[in-house]
Amino acid sequence: MTPVERSLLDRILWKAREAAFPDGDFVGQESFATASEIRELGQAAGLGEGVSVLDLCCGVAGPGLMLVRELGCDYLGIDAELDVVERARRRAAESGLRARFDVARVPPLPPGSFDVVLLLETLLAFRDRPMLFGEVVSVLQPGGRFAFTVEVGAPLTTTERATMPRADSVWLSSLAETQGDLEGAGLQVRWLVECTDAHRVAASALLGFYLAAAPDIREAGGGDVLDHLVSSHGLWRRWLRDGRVRKFMVVSEKVSSSGAVSVSASPRP
Repeated sequence: MTPVERSLLDRILWKAREAAFPDGDFVGQESFATASEIRELGQAAGLGEGVSVLDLCCGVAGPGLMLVRELGCDYLGIDAELDVVERARRRAAESGLRARFDVARVPPLPPGSFDVVLLLETLLAFRDRPMLFGEVVSVLQPGGRFAFTVEVGAPLTTTERATMPRADSVWLSSLAETQGDLEGAGLQVRWLVECTDAHRVAASALLGFYLAAAPDIREAGGGDVLDHLVSSHGLWRRWLRDGRVRKFMVVSEKVSSSGAVSVSASPRP
């Protein structure tokens, strides 16, 4: 794909995603999370003026830059793809926001000490969560928070893996197992909200607008991208509808000693 085709495809996909979310809830995210949910998660994690944030797998940083703009945190976003990081840097500069970005693969995490580590819509791609959570703890200050979204459910079956695009980045586990891995690393869950229904609605809306834009996407050379989006969003819509997968927003806190914490998971009213 040429740079011109890539730019055109990005614009088409941006318009489809923007149309799929309610007014004010699209900030450039390539996921099911709304701007309102991202803001709620950031506030629950204590983001604010002078709070240092490490945003893992930040992508083009639509959510991250929104948090910088609204909450005034000291932000470092990292992503493994150079072109994505360059786009994030341009967006920050165009918006006049003070945000730093580095190219890095996770794990390991970059050296430093942070008040908050953020991981939005990407935990699913990490197969070895105990190792990841250990890395997170290593860069958090005492009392620091790890804020993230997570899909929970039984691991994919062989049949499901055959139907899910890029199944090597889909590693489901139960909520209890996720909490156990967090506690084993020295992180206690302090805040947890279910967002399954909202993300089912988002998946359905995104699927509809991708299908509506299909002729333009294919003409721009994005046939493979379209096929991936339609297949994966169709599966997520069904799984979220049928309870095969549930979705949560979580804030956990680094503690000096591990211990079990009982947290009741309840959907947002």
